[in-house]
Amino acid sequence: MLADADPGNVVVAAEAGARWGYRLLPLLFLLIPVLYMVQELAARLGCVTGRGHGELIRAHFGPVAAWISAAGLTIAAIGSLVTEFTGIAGVGELYGVPRSLTLPLACATLIAIVSTGSYRRAERIAILIALFEGAFVIVAALAHPDLGAIARDSLDLPLNNPDFAYLGAALIGAVFNPWMVFYQQSATVEKGLDVGDYRAVRWDTAMGAAITQILTASALIAIVATIGGTRERVSLGSIGEISQALTQVLGAGVGQLIFSLGVMGAATVAAIVASLALAWGLGELSGHRRSLESSPSGAPWFYAVYGTSVLCGAAIVWLAPDLVTLIVAAQALNAFLLPMVIGFLIALAAQVLPAPYRLEGWRLWLTTGVAVALCAIGLLGALRGVG
Repeated sequence: MLADADPGNVVVAAEAGARWGYRLLPLLFLLIPVLYMVQELAARLGCVTGRGHGELIRAHFGPVAAWISAAGLTIAAIGSLVTEFTGIAGVGELYGVPRSLTLPLACATLIAIVSTGSYRRAERIAILIALFEGAFVIVAALAHPDLGAIARDSLDLPLNNPDFAYLGAALIGAVFNPWMVFYQQSATVEKGLDVGDYRAVRWDTAMGAAITQILTASALIAIVATIGGTRERVSLGSIGEISQALTQVLGAGVGQLIFSLGVMGAATVAAIVASLALAWGLGELSGHRRSLESSPSGAPWFYAVYGTSVLCGAAIVWLAPDLVTLIVAAQALNAFLLPMVIGFLIALAAQVLPAPYRLEGWRLWLTTGVAVALCAIGLLGALRGVG
């Protein structure tokens, strides 16, 4: 949950608020039950089968389908890492620290956290860092948003506008990162959860889905409440510009610090999760040893994939000139990968799970219908924006 409310979500939500006011806010809340649906299926598969997502795809759909899935996972994970390092680089630039310094430090930190040889230890460190994300809710509350404006904008949706559709697709892509399915299922297995834990896992997933969207909505609300009344449909040019808008309510010094901590916390956790999802997923598909309970010498392939993905993401950001545009594009890309990821997820839930947990009957049709609608909206929005 904390990883899903990453700088990609924050920046895309802020861009949506700057350009379209509160008009895309309802979408964020409408996605809560859909996000729960997707994550719950991944968690259910992990609890009941005790196997990771990539492993199940290979076992039931064959190696070709597995490696197609692996290609999508790799693209999504690297795209997400680009987003996270973009957030880190942007915060560094707020304080005059060049990317050539912030990016290597971030890489070293991420590799050090995961090299502890303990999933529980890595998870606790990540959660502690991610608590700073609560800063977005504080800023949104102190900005005193206009409830009347929220109501008016929610009814004034320019659905035929390509820019509006593109940002809507980017928000969908930011919420439904394809790697999250691999991570959710693999992390469930890594923690040793089984059917006895299923009820608690469902509650955990439900709360996570709600909090994810509240954090993202807070960024949008704060942007509109601070600059929405004075600027009309102006694209944000940098992470610093988002910070300046959000910090109007707290003062430059304190506001910038809180915003920076929130972005850094979100980016660090999401980078760990995206990299682990890739390392777990490729390990499951290829049959290599894959566990945070193993030391780097005990699972060299797993840690090599993790480290390589981190370095690749940092390298791309080091070369990129426009950080905000890069983040929005990376999230819109997820909309193209979403049908494949959700398709495999629903197929596994309908075919692999035993009767008490199997997705069947009206639940299968409802889940499929919601998934098709979500994918169609995301794809059409992304295509209109690109066109």
